[in-house]
Amino acid sequence: MNSLTHTIEPVYNSRSRILILGSFPSPKSREVGFYYGHPQNRFWRVLSAVLCEPCPETVIEKREMLLRHRIALWDVLHSCEITGASDSTIKNPVPNDFIRIFDAADIRAVFTTGKTAGKLYERFSGRKSIVLPSPSPANCAVKFEELIEAYRSILPYLTE
Repeated sequence: MNSLTHTIEPVYNSRSRILILGSFPSPKSREVGFYYGHPQNRFWRVLSAVLCEPCPETVIEKREMLLRHRIALWDVLHSCEITGASDSTIKNPVPNDFIRIFDAADIRAVFTTGKTAGKLYERFSGRKSIVLPSPSPANCAVKFEELIEAYRSILPYLTE
């Protein structure tokens, strides 16, 4: 088990209204240098369905879609020891500094993609998040349509 440091910059700007946090980037995400990089991860397909947009293909398209809809995206952890992409193996977690996003934007709600991210966020921030089901291919118990329905809970926070 290796100690790894998060190297992907958060996506946000002053117009961001929600913050979506994963736990820590998967090996594939670290390889491609952007969030939810595994081709079987359903995050981008779910988010584009909720936002009624075509699914973005490139990192630039993904960033633009997030910012256009006032969504900030990051991970809870700055570093940890982890085996593969399995959140259950996380040891020695160190959180990211969320204040940089909260200082820059009027964040109205924090969502986490999975129970582990939710627990870690609460542990390190002292605040609760709205926990969404993990879009990971490992979470095959949750059907695509159920993910879309759950992720629709972001919509009320994205309006002026």
